[in-house]
Amino acid sequence: MADLDEVKRQIEKLREQINYHNYRYYVLDSPEISDAEYDELMRQLRELEAKYPQFITPDSPTQRVGAAPVEAFGVVEHPQPLLSLANAFDDDDLEAWYRRAVDLLGGRKFDFVCELKIDGLAVALTYVDGLLEVGATRGDGYRGENITQNLRTIKSIPLSVPRDKAPSRFEVRGEVYMPKAGFKKLNQEREKEGLPLFANPRNAAAGSVRQLDPRVTAQRPLDIFIYGLGWAEGGRVPDTHWEILQYLKTLGFKINPNVRRCDTIAEVRDYYRHWVEYRETLPYDVDGVVVKINPIAYQVELGYVGREPRWAIAYKFPATQATTRLIDIGINVGRTGSLNPYAILEPVQVGGVTVKSAALHNEEDIHRKDIRIGDWVIVQRAGEVIPEVVGPVVSRRTGAEKIFRMPDKCPVCGAEVIKPEGEAMHRCTNAACPAQALERIKHFVSRGAMDIEGIGEKLAQALFESGLVKDVGDIYYLTREQLLRLERMGEKSVSNILKSIENSKDRPLARVIFALGITHVGEETAELLAEHFHSVDELAKATRE
Repeated sequence: MADLDEVKRQIEKLREQINYHNYRYYVLDSPEISDAEYDELMRQLRELEAKYPQFITPDSPTQRVGAAPVEAFGVVEHPQPLLSLANAFDDDDLEAWYRRAVDLLGGRKFDFVCELKIDGLAVALTYVDGLLEVGATRGDGYRGENITQNLRTIKSIPLSVPRDKAPSRFEVRGEVYMPKAGFKKLNQEREKEGLPLFANPRNAAAGSVRQLDPRVTAQRPLDIFIYGLGWAEGGRVPDTHWEILQYLKTLGFKINPNVRRCDTIAEVRDYYRHWVEYRETLPYDVDGVVVKINPIAYQVELGYVGREPRWAIAYKFPATQATTRLIDIGINVGRTGSLNPYAILEPVQVGGVTVKSAALHNEEDIHRKDIRIGDWVIVQRAGEVIPEVVGPVVSRRTGAEKIFRMPDKCPVCGAEVIKPEGEAMHRCTNAACPAQALERIKHFVSRGAMDIEGIGEKLAQALFESGLVKDVGDIYYLTREQLLRLERMGEKSVSNILKSIENSKDRPLARVIFALGITHVGEETAELLAEHFHSVDELAKATRE
């Protein structure tokens, strides 16, 4: 039997942690942990409270939605609460939610509306006699911040709607967000001005909407998608959520074009899987799919459990961000001699993959982000891109963290390291540095360069370490006998490699120039050089002029 005192202590500790993170997320717009880590804390608390209901208290985070509004904005009482959604993290969770709804509706069939879960800030917009009267944040679900003047600056929010079509009083709900391109540009501008950078578009949107000066908000690239009707008086509205969205579109509200009506739960799963795969193609951040039961009458009948509607669920995507400790900063030497720092991390799960290291770009970028050895850091993995460190969690510093400095000697060959004027990268001065030579060989045989099939990273390394290929020219002197002596090389593989080497001799000049790995010469520059110089010999004789 469980020790009830210990259970109570666990519950109290979880509540304390969640309340702290709620405050940082909703009030300070400065989260310390990822959404996935927060969801896990909430899951643990819900499980314990479900098992030991005697310990549920009215002030538990499971009994509320967000955090209290900031009084400086003025407080808006929501006529109908803006409640949060229950989460599904896999198909079993989704199926369990569906089965519960079917059982509660006595086996009656229903369809669904699937919407992308925009990663932004939830707001409620109230219209009276066709005019926007109040705009508020969700706040704690019952009371939000009055940010009407700031929301009026967002061009996709209509300041008025056709009075002959709209109810006399109604509220729409939506998500204010910052597109990826706008976020990137905003951070570039802040960097030039020496201001701290936003960690992600969601933080940027929340910080922009909650400015005390609307003129600041007006300069930020904010947008909105409306996802539902909160309530309406003095007018008839459609009977299904899908028809309501189409109706709101006719009133001038911006509805996400990727909303879809699904007849079966199998179609819902297909919609989810499609966007798991293609989420990175969207111009804004999404962190899941919201699934809603379409008939409004069924929504009313199902009602709420705790602080969550039974008729909707958020099916979350695998997390793309996580928080972990930066153990050290290592150095890789690239083919052009560049010293490339990378983060050595305590292993952490990001997007279903265990991440142990992440890109850090260069010393200037590390100092700009104020990343220090020993920091707790936010790690991001978007799509198939190499994981990167977004920034440190400054509030978790102990004072023992160390500022990183680039070494003055190459970690591979010991040669002097220089930082050419006007460049962000430090470089090893030894052209014969083994690390550079190996990376040049890998680049030379790669698909965008000479495209020598069969010589991948492992074989390139084996050829280099065996002394058979010391520079790219040696590739063209390889013999069948030499290749057969290498481990795991058979007759067929060797024949294919030799044939591919022979075929590479017919590559266009631009590919050859690119394959040589000349500093600052990418594929486009190689094309331009090939148009101007008609051979590698001509290029070698070229002057600066």
